[in-house]
Amino acid sequence: MEKKLTISGKRKSAIAKATIIAGTGKVLINRIPYEKLEFFRKLMIQEPIEIAKKVLGEFNYDIKVGLKGGGRESQIHAARLAIARVLVKFTKSEDLKKAYNKYDKNLLVADTRRKEAYKPGDSKARAKRQKSFR
Repeated sequence: MEKKLTISGKRKSAIAKATIIAGTGKVLINRIPYEKLEFFRKLMIQEPIEIAKKVLGEFNYDIKVGLKGGGRESQIHAARLAIARVLVKFTKSEDLKKAYNKYDKNLLVADTRRKEAYKPGDSKARAKRQKSFR
């Protein structure tokens, strides 16, 4: 049976599910090759892939990423998190894990920051309406 692994990554309300199998090195984001993404988004997706190529020598894995929710930027962050996690788990490489942590901690650890809640009686999260008794 073919070995297959699925791992998710999150950023704000965006969720990415990355599935990896042994293959030829294709990376699809919502069934579209990542090379067709906008320039900076393509570079962000490329980061974990290039680090894996340097550490492992060859990159013969096919990765399919499904994205849901959130905005475009959050989806890209969630996708790169999912790609890095799935590569580490699939290859079981401690060197790859160390390389990701050295390059950027957020490749393996999700950024848990969320939008702050609005406060009662105000239309903002922080700055309150001032009251002057004149």
